[in-house]
Amino acid sequence: MNKGYAVFCDADRQFYDAPHRLPATGKGSAGLYETLRQELPDGWQRHRSGDWLAFRPLDRELPSQGWKIHVSACLDNAEKVLDRVWDYCVPRAIAFKCMPSRYLLHTRNAKYADRGASGKFLTIYPADEAQCRVIAEDLDALLGGEPGPYILSDLRWGAGPVYVRYGSFTERHCYDDAGELCPAVEDAQGRLVPDRREPTFHVPPWVTLPDFLEPHLAARSATTVTEIPYRIERALHFSNGGGVYVARDLRTDERVVLKEARPHAGLAADEADAVTRLRRERDALRRLSGLGCTPEVRDWFTLGDHSFLALEYIEGRPLNSFFAHRHPLIEADPGPDRLAEYTEWALRVHGLVADAVAAIHARGVVFNDLHLFNIMLSEDETSVVLLDFEAAAIDDQSVRQVIANPGFVAPADRRGFDVDRYALACLRLALFLPLTSLFAVDRTKAAHLARIAAEQFPVPRAFLDEAVAEILRGHRAPATPSTAPADAGADYLPVALDDWPRSRDSMVRAVLASATPEREDRYFPGDIAQFATAGGGTSFANGAAGVLYALAETGADRCPEAEEWLLLRAKSPASGSPLGFYDGLSGVAWVLDRLGHREHSLALVERITAESWTDIAPDLHSGLAGLGLALDSLATSTGESALRDKALRCAELVAESAEASGGEGTQARPAARAGLLHGATGTALLFLRLYERTKDTALLDLAADALRRDLARCVQGVGGALQVDEGWRTMPYLGAGSVGIGMVLDDYLAHRADAEFERARGEIVRAAQAKFYAQPGLFRGAAGMVLHLSRTTAGGPGTHAADLRRQIASLSWGAVPYQGHLAFAGEQMMRLSMDLSTGTAGCLLALGSALHDKPVHLPFLPPPPRP
Repeated sequence: MNKGYAVFCDADRQFYDAPHRLPATGKGSAGLYETLRQELPDGWQRHRSGDWLAFRPLDRELPSQGWKIHVSACLDNAEKVLDRVWDYCVPRAIAFKCMPSRYLLHTRNAKYADRGASGKFLTIYPADEAQCRVIAEDLDALLGGEPGPYILSDLRWGAGPVYVRYGSFTERHCYDDAGELCPAVEDAQGRLVPDRREPTFHVPPWVTLPDFLEPHLAARSATTVTEIPYRIERALHFSNGGGVYVARDLRTDERVVLKEARPHAGLAADEADAVTRLRRERDALRRLSGLGCTPEVRDWFTLGDHSFLALEYIEGRPLNSFFAHRHPLIEADPGPDRLAEYTEWALRVHGLVADAVAAIHARGVVFNDLHLFNIMLSEDETSVVLLDFEAAAIDDQSVRQVIANPGFVAPADRRGFDVDRYALACLRLALFLPLTSLFAVDRTKAAHLARIAAEQFPVPRAFLDEAVAEILRGHRAPATPSTAPADAGADYLPVALDDWPRSRDSMVRAVLASATPEREDRYFPGDIAQFATAGGGTSFANGAAGVLYALAETGADRCPEAEEWLLLRAKSPASGSPLGFYDGLSGVAWVLDRLGHREHSLALVERITAESWTDIAPDLHSGLAGLGLALDSLATSTGESALRDKALRCAELVAESAEASGGEGTQARPAARAGLLHGATGTALLFLRLYERTKDTALLDLAADALRRDLARCVQGVGGALQVDEGWRTMPYLGAGSVGIGMVLDDYLAHRADAEFERARGEIVRAAQAKFYAQPGLFRGAAGMVLHLSRTTAGGPGTHAADLRRQIASLSWGAVPYQGHLAFAGEQMMRLSMDLSTGTAGCLLALGSALHDKPVHLPFLPPPPRP
């Protein structure tokens, strides 16, 4: 689970949206601090930049980079701190910016906020080092004694809320070691290099630490873990609230778990910081001592201003780990005995968890955070231990849930023991279909999931009925007593997915109904990636370009308003927009040409070709492979032959990168990922398409080499399915898994026989046959499997019409009605998405590949000729 998605759920109940778009009034609002409502003097400019609100005097020139000052603050003293900084900076014409509301400051300091950015409430921009020292000294005097979370990326000035860091003042970008666009600073040679924003203080190698900062650096280094009677062996987990470590007690040689809490950081929904929550856990576990289903407390101590709780080390594995290895629907065709065995196991495990919850309730404790990751199952699977009691309540039935896994978030009306009962009901369904995070979008999805679970497993209907009844208790449209809740999901979706073109028309209506033409940043709601890069709302993967492509390819009516919106933004792209196909300008240019806007497309291509490509990654998603494929395609469609040379130049740069990464003593970037979008397979696709045009067999050789590099990253999994090995998990998916490799293998084998590739693509087909995938999306879910099975020429088991129909049926498990139309959940399944990469447009394209009268496809991957 990517916990970064949670903060994008607050502003909209249906779609992911930027935190600063939360309404400015009402409960939990993002209303501005009162200080920020006052008039600025003449000559000052105020402007919004993401979550920040910035203020600068127009007659002062600032350097592009240097030592800047950050000020931290707690929720309760932030307005006071802001008042003082405002009154200091404005009369002195010093530029600054701030988190403009209590809500945004809360999200920046939340438990799963970015650790490198956490704590930063205000940023002040000195003109030079001398002024930096003066401002830091003055603000330290003004704010000394004010509490605030520690800013991990910065050097603390004294003991107050003032911090300093060297970095960029202006919005400049370069490509990092992974070839991804990132904020940049100039090095000593004037080259743009990444502006590192990590949760550790860092001075760039060409920068000398000013003398006035030396004492503060020495103070930072003074506190070490050698002062505690524990030896830390490894870190288990980090959050913005602190770390969790496995350690050895040097006094007893006992292995323990150390939980660290940073003051004023890691805020929960009730605004409690990590230290407060760790005290809650300590107190709850002391109340529960001796039960056997909770860890024992061993110690409590502080180091510096951090609090530590030492707990008994529990042998076993989290329940989600057992689940991932046991679940039969990850296989293509689990037999009745396999399904019955798993059902018996799931029912027994749920009983163990329910007994543990009943035991803690008997001692007056509400867990408040029950989910698959917080349940430790012994290796012999005979006992469970509940973990992470930092949200627990003792002898208080009025407390609401303040921390929760997205799939187990209780409705707002649940309190006390009812919160845990709701989670136990969700667990009943999640043990069979772990899709309960969809309840955040539509709680009535529970009945649909129960019906599917009953169809797939020999689970007692009463077990599911009771779960649905508890989940829907108090809901506006509860299941009626006269019908079994597990049957209530029979007509849940407005149309069956295989009922084409009715399903297409329903998805198109959902996409159009979601449009926000009045917004500058996006037209169709999609993944949080829309807000991560400049121009993300226009892009092919997550923005308007990809949605318009999917609509056009599947025969839907044109959407002139969306095209005009995209044309306007293509005319003046956002500063820092990437050049890549899926994330940037080349994908937009390609789509505009395909939609008939050739003049605008070529104008955008002129911008792209004027940029330096030296540091761009070689991949298809953001890099040279996607850029080269777009330019080669545009050369054909527009007749601009010069673009062919540019495409070949991309191929040359990709080949040079591959050669360098395989050589000795080079500084080339190693391939961090495998697969179609980010691995060598995307470069193989570029070489393959250029070979088809030029007939240069050297390009075919390069394609083969690239495919072999990605196949070397694959391992065989369940049932002999070939999947990409990421070290801690294996991936079958279209974007970063083996199925994307299989698509390009199909195309390569149309030109040259290869026994290794033939065997591999057969094993990859098996990876597309599982009954269950965690998400519906195109690149990381079931839709990609539909696309591959509808396209592959591999033949044999798993590629027949019945196999494809089964995958289409499974795709419906991630579907949710939106305004009466068919839509799909996005990444992490907490909100709907309409984009191509993660949402409804991608599912539309996949279904079109299987069902449309003229098969549709991803760019540069047309259906290969059938043997």
